[in-house]
Amino acid sequence: MKLSWGWKITILYVGFVLFMSTLVIASSHQHFDLVSKDYYEEEIAYQKVMDAGKNQSTLSRSLNIHANGQSVIIDLPDEFKSKAVTGNVKFYSPVDASWDKDFKIDAENNSINISRSVLRNTRYTIKISFSADGKNYYQESEIILHS
Repeated sequence: MKLSWGWKITILYVGFVLFMSTLVIASSHQHFDLVSKDYYEEEIAYQKVMDAGKNQSTLSRSLNIHANGQSVIIDLPDEFKSKAVTGNVKFYSPVDASWDKDFKIDAENNSINISRSVLRNTRYTIKISFSADGKNYYQESEIILHS
């Protein structure tokens, strides 16, 4: 059986329309999480984060972040040994927004301990913003948690 050029064009056109319809339907079922729900407000306040990052770079060393089976441990530099440190630690997961966690800083013995029981085994971006002696500091680090 031989098809004329008109039928071939019709089959090609119908195939293209079916292919594009499939792509549109598949893309409409995808779920996208924004980095933050209040993205624009955070962007306006980003200059404070940049200043805190500059303050962080003046320290003797950056924050040391490591994990064991029970907790994630954040060691502060020696400058904060006998100082009151307040702030926030945010675990951001690019995989799923429901895995994001926020913790208030409660520094004991110049380190911060966060229980692994509330965290997933995944890659996190840890955003640490803290202040001591009226000066703000900020550090971002990556960590991969696995069992």
